Amino acid sequence: MKFLHLADIHLGCRRYNVEERTADFFRAWSDVIVRHALPNAVDFVLICGDFFNSRKVDPQAMNHAIIGLQMLKEAGIPVVAIEGNHDQHESDAVNRFSWMRSLSQWGYLILLEPDTRDGFNLVPWNEEERSGSYIDIAGARIFGTHWFGTSTNAAVPLVVDALRRARGEELFNILMLHTDVEGQLNRPNIPALSISRMKELRALIDYVALGHTHKRFEIEDWAFNPGSLEACTIDEFKEERGLYLVEVDERKRVTARHSRDYTQRPFQRLNFDVSGAPDAEAVHAGVLEVIRLEARTHDAGQDGSPAPIIEINLRGHLGFKNSLLDIPRMREEARALTGALHIMISNRSVPVEYAVAAGLDSDASRQVRERRIIEDLITRDIRFRARAHDMAALTLEAKRLALGDESPEKILNLIEQQLELAAGQTDGAPSNGAADATPPASMATDEGELVASASALQAVERNAAT
Repeated sequence: MKFLHLADIHLGCRRYNVEERTADFFRAWSDVIVRHALPNAVDFVLICGDFFNSRKVDPQAMNHAIIGLQMLKEAGIPVVAIEGNHDQHESDAVNRFSWMRSLSQWGYLILLEPDTRDGFNLVPWNEEERSGSYIDIAGARIFGTHWFGTSTNAAVPLVVDALRRARGEELFNILMLHTDVEGQLNRPNIPALSISRMKELRALIDYVALGHTHKRFEIEDWAFNPGSLEACTIDEFKEERGLYLVEVDERKRVTARHSRDYTQRPFQRLNFDVSGAPDAEAVHAGVLEVIRLEARTHDAGQDGSPAPIIEINLRGHLGFKNSLLDIPRMREEARALTGALHIMISNRSVPVEYAVAAGLDSDASRQVRERRIIEDLITRDIRFRARAHDMAALTLEAKRLALGDESPEKILNLIEQQLELAAGQTDGAPSNGAADATPPASMATDEGELVASASALQAVERNAAT
């Protein structure tokens, strides 16, 4: 048996307001089919979630999906897929539509989903109805689940019970999962499937086909995550990503070869420390010097590979106003020097009086940087210094809910509950004796009070603006 294991193809993904980026994801998808699926005559292809970048698929992304699926269909290679969080169906009882279900109904792929109408069950594929939870192909029984989100650990016992009833004793059993896994997260404090929970599947499943995390990892030659085909953001530029070509012998021994042999857009991240620069022109000259010495270059007339996307981070302590930096001119001159598809200049420098996140690793992700900045700002207030870590987590969760259009009432309730819990664990906040430190009556008092100083608010606003 031979199959291709893919995940996180993200067709339709468009970043940095660059139209060519949508073509990058299609190019990777089609190139993998041409270079790996067709010449190896695989028995089937697995897509472990996030085939699309959004459940609201635009026409171009749908065209890109069907072009690749049609190539596989004409070659007689079935595509077995599950929904990820990006392409998952609507959850309400009235509208359970998804484009993945449409592609399954049209015969382009086999979408596997658990049957939750009466508990949690894994039911065989019904070709007439084009629905089911598992299918047998070439000696494999392939099971599909859906996106469980933060409930993955709680769902595993249900999956285990269902697998015991449906497992094929003489078959090679594959389970497709779209989930974060403990120890493999780029984002801190995100609930993930624990290794101990995952190993409850070990006696029932021969190969766990994972998706969701955009980097390659393997667990005991049993669970495999290929990573996304393309880097969705520059924060992923260092991660290894690609596909698995998997071969299984008659004794169910697995050989999974990871490959990056297909077209990918190259990324590069450079840094320039503005500390000590006397004026904006000195910063400008320094950035261009870094570009000349370190940046990847691309000649459209000679190089057939994609032009790079380059990010230049301005770091350190800026000795003058941000507004004096001519970022557009810097960007255009850098692009002329490199031939890059896109140049990003991220000003992460701070005035000395607002210095935060000092000593943070230059390659730290956006999430890590954001949390560290918030913690540092909260730590400046002695009343909340001991709980800066928890308050930063609460701040980020409130932000996440707000960006997700959660109701103000729910966000307020969350903040009140967490502050009340924190207040109950202390004997009261130390007083600094300042006459103007008393909060308004409408705000929580004692240890539950969360008041940022004026300078901290200015720093947050400044970071948001830049």
